[in-house]
Amino acid sequence: MRHVSYFTLIAFFLLLLSCAPKPAAPPQASLFIYRFDPPAFLEFSEDFQQTKEIPFSIPPNCGLYDVFPAPVGGSLLIELSCPNGQTVLFLDIASVSVSQPVTDSDSHFLAWTSDGEAAYLKVDSLSSPRIVRVGTDGAKETIPVTEFTYDLSAKPESRDFTFTFSRGLGYGSELWRAKQDGRITQLLYADPNNYISFARFSPDGKQIAFIKIPDSQIPFTVGELWVMDADGSNTRKLADADAGHGYAANWSPDGMKIAFVVRENPEDENANRSNEALFSNVYVVEVSSGNLIRVTNLMEGRVETPYWSPDGNTLAFTVVINGRMEVQIADMESGGIRSLITESTCCPAWMRK
Repeated sequence: MRHVSYFTLIAFFLLLLSCAPKPAAPPQASLFIYRFDPPAFLEFSEDFQQTKEIPFSIPPNCGLYDVFPAPVGGSLLIELSCPNGQTVLFLDIASVSVSQPVTDSDSHFLAWTSDGEAAYLKVDSLSSPRIVRVGTDGAKETIPVTEFTYDLSAKPESRDFTFTFSRGLGYGSELWRAKQDGRITQLLYADPNNYISFARFSPDGKQIAFIKIPDSQIPFTVGELWVMDADGSNTRKLADADAGHGYAANWSPDGMKIAFVVRENPEDENANRSNEALFSNVYVVEVSSGNLIRVTNLMEGRVETPYWSPDGNTLAFTVVINGRMEVQIADMESGGIRSLITESTCCPAWMRK
C-alpha cells in the first residue's frame, strides 16, 4: 500500500473545498420609511443607518394609504387613496422606476405572492369587482374566487392562499383555502357574528392568525385576535385587539409570537367613530402560552400596524399623536424605543433582497 503524506491529504482536502459550491449569501435586510417633507422613501441598513433616499411625491389630490414590501426581492407596492378610489403602484428599488399595473379602474392591494413576483389585487370595485394577480413585469391573470373577497393571504413557499368574504352586513364572514389558483376551494372557518380580517399564515404555513371584528355598523370597535391550525381546526382566542382601523397582526419570523395593536380606551364611545379619539399601544402575545407583553407605553395617541424585522429583534411601527406621524422602532431585547429621524414619517416596510 502506498503511503500518502499528511500534507498531500491536506492539499487534496483544500482542493475539494475550493471546488465545492459556495452557499448562497443570506438576503440582506433593510427598512424603508416614507418621509413627508421633503417627500421621499428613505432606506436604512440593519444597524439603522440611512443608506438611500428615493424622491417620491404623492400625486395631487391623493393620499398615501400604505406601503407593502414584497416578501423577497426589491419591490415596494404603494397604495394611494385618490378621488376615483384606491390606486396601486409598483416601485422597483434598484432601478427607482414606478409602474401602475391597473390604469382603467381602482385597485386595492390584498397580498403579495410568496415569491414576491406578483401581487393579488381587488380591482374595479364598483362596476365589475374581481380578484386579479398582477406581476411586477406587468402580467395579469384573473383569479376565480368570489368578487366579495376583501382579504387574502398567500401561504409561504406555495401558490395556495386563503381568501375571506362576507355576503353582507348581518351575515358575518367566511374564510376559505384555495389551491390551483383558486380553482379548488375549501371552507376553513365561518363566523355569523364577526368579520374575519387580516388572516395571516405563520412563517411555517401551519397556523393562521386573524382578527375578529364585530358584524355591526360601528366603524371602530374592540375585536379579538384568534389563531387556528391551517386546516381550520383548533381555533382559539389569544387576546382582545383593536378592530376596524385596518391594523393587522403579524407573526414573528420564528412563529412563536404575534405583534398587534390593542385599544386602551374601550369605554370611550368617541373612539368607536373617530380615529382621533383612539388610544392604543403595541402588544406581543406568545402563541403557545398566551402571555401578553406590552411593547409601547403611550399615554395618548395611537400606534399603527407593527412589523417585525427579518431577524425578529426589532418591531417598527407608526405612532400618531396630535395628527403628527412618525416611525418608531422597538428593540425587543432591551425594550428601548426610539424614532428613526425627527421629520414626520410613516409606513415602515422591511425588505429582504
